[in-house]
Amino acid sequence: MASHGARGRSGGRPTLEEVAARAGVGRGTVSRVINGSPRVSDATRAAVEAAVAELGYVPNTAARALAANRTDAIALVVPEPETRFFAEPYFSDMLRGVGAALADTELQLLLIFAGSDRERQRLAQYLAAHRVDGVLLVSVHADDPLPDMLAQLEIPAVISGPRSAAETLTSVDSDNYGGARQAVEHLIGRGRRTIAHITGRLDVYGAQRRIDGYRDALREAGHPVDELLVEPGDFSEDGGRRAMAALLERRPDLDAVFAASDVTAAGARQTLREAGRRIPDDVALVGYDDSAIARHLHPPLTSVRQPIEEMGRAMIDLLLAEIADRRPAVARGERRHVVLATELVPRSST
Repeated sequence: MASHGARGRSGGRPTLEEVAARAGVGRGTVSRVINGSPRVSDATRAAVEAAVAELGYVPNTAARALAANRTDAIALVVPEPETRFFAEPYFSDMLRGVGAALADTELQLLLIFAGSDRERQRLAQYLAAHRVDGVLLVSVHADDPLPDMLAQLEIPAVISGPRSAAETLTSVDSDNYGGARQAVEHLIGRGRRTIAHITGRLDVYGAQRRIDGYRDALREAGHPVDELLVEPGDFSEDGGRRAMAALLERRPDLDAVFAASDVTAAGARQTLREAGRRIPDDVALVGYDDSAIARHLHPPLTSVRQPIEEMGRAMIDLLLAEIADRRPAVARGERRHVVLATELVPRSST
């Protein structure tokens, strides 16, 4: 009868060779299965996994990492100040999705902030020493040097939201254009005619796509696009308050606002209430993200749901594939871009 303990034929811990013999495959095949390579048939993978379970084989992660020139760690890099990371639900939702996707792996996750020049310089030195197997980049602005640095170092990387339509790194995003269109079409359907937009940071491609969706939805409904109804914001609550004040001063007749984030909408709501405007009677309000903030505002906020946790999981899937391929997609001249659907969630603010 076969032994089901954690002892091999030599009396010590089961070896890779013993797993290979039990599964009837070569040592290299066992290594590929353990390292999660996709280049193994389902039948072979099942045979190896059964042999691992029967023998009680435990991989020597340190030796495996050294042999494969691997660190068994990936970095989640946020080129923003820590204050913004902890203030906006987008980042915690993204982190939750990434963490869930890594739960069944042996990879360690490092959270790194790179919001200042000094932090970026330290990060560059850290990454140049190849201390991580791959990088996830979240909230990247158009002029950020980090993506190009990763490409030069040939470090596997996935970016949350491309920098432009010509992005060369593998990216995961939500349908910002379609989400904005849904928001504006909803407001038009509720009889609103003077619809303002508080943007996100305009050096973020996703914010640019939301403006495009806003404008196109107005045009297709036969409404004029009045640039006096567009006010730059920065995704923050303070930015929402300031932008709303500027809009009310320019266009006191506005009857709806589409804000680029729920946090921004919360700031806009405060300014509207201070100005004596009732929501939704006088001004309808729509946010973006469908975060906990949207549900807890009074009245509850209509918002565009983007699947942030799913985006985090998709980023991990793509990054692990790049790590398994040994060379990042950008080095192979490939472009992988995943865009996930958005959904409007109507509530009492409209």
